[in-house]
Amino acid sequence: MPSVDELYDEADRFKSEEKFEEAAAKLREAVELDGEYALGHSALAVVLGKIGRHEEAIEHARRACELEPNDPFSYTALSVTFQRAFAGTGNTAYIQMAEDAMARSRI
Repeated sequence: MPSVDELYDEADRFKSEEKFEEAAAKLREAVELDGEYALGHSALAVVLGKIGRHEEAIEHARRACELEPNDPFSYTALSVTFQRAFAGTGNTAYIQMAEDAMARSRI
């Protein structure tokens, strides 16, 4: 059975080839193997955002923040996830969420 790091590396290769569904599948395996793998949740948020699955992307970005609440990058990434969700859906509620997440990155 591959480790979370091996699964992440496989996902990264798929992502660089723009095979986002395959990348998402590998990252899902990684976070199922270790639910506290913050990097996996963060990467999954990015990949899911690229394929328009914004609500799922937000869930994983939020989970990364829960796992690393003192990491400003996690909140910056969450803000970007909200911004992409706004761009993909036009839902203006995501704008305030993005601003709130960015504010948390500065604490």
